[in-house]
Amino acid sequence: MATNHSSDDESTRLYHPYQSYELPIKAQHLYKLPTSPEYLFTEESLKKRRSWGENLTFYAGTAYLGGSVAGAAAGVISGVKSFEYGDTTKLKINRVLNSSGHKGRSLGCRIGAVGLIYAGIESGVVAYTDRDDVWTSVVAGLGTGAVFRAARGVRSAAVAGALGGMVAGGVVAGKQVLKRYAHI
Repeated sequence: MATNHSSDDESTRLYHPYQSYELPIKAQHLYKLPTSPEYLFTEESLKKRRSWGENLTFYAGTAYLGGSVAGAAAGVISGVKSFEYGDTTKLKINRVLNSSGHKGRSLGCRIGAVGLIYAGIESGVVAYTDRDDVWTSVVAGLGTGAVFRAARGVRSAAVAGALGGMVAGGVVAGKQVLKRYAHI
């Protein structure tokens, strides 16, 4: 229903709610809608990053989805390996579906929890330091690994924290390289 007529201001677009009805309505009944997101406070509009809620939803959701897909793929392989001589097609399909559902669900929950912890720590670090850079992600990765493996002891938490920091730093560095050299 939005028309592409150019208005005085490039940050708005004209909206005519009765356009599909072809009614003779004057131009003053058109609405000017913003083309960019609106913010309640001007401080929000100056920041070029997602809010903590959007961050939490994005990281936890993509981690759960990726873990579920990877777990389901591993479950398919495990289900195919568990075939026995004399199994009917129906039983083979059942084994594959059960195995992929179980592994997908468990790995999705595990990696989704990692995404949830990472998003929370990263948002906390950004709120505390008021800047978002590579070191924020490294600290969040460090904290995520340490918190995720804290129940297994100090040594396991330290190793997982170091791995988490390296993985987060590698992902951010890879993202910067991709932005610079691969114009996607």
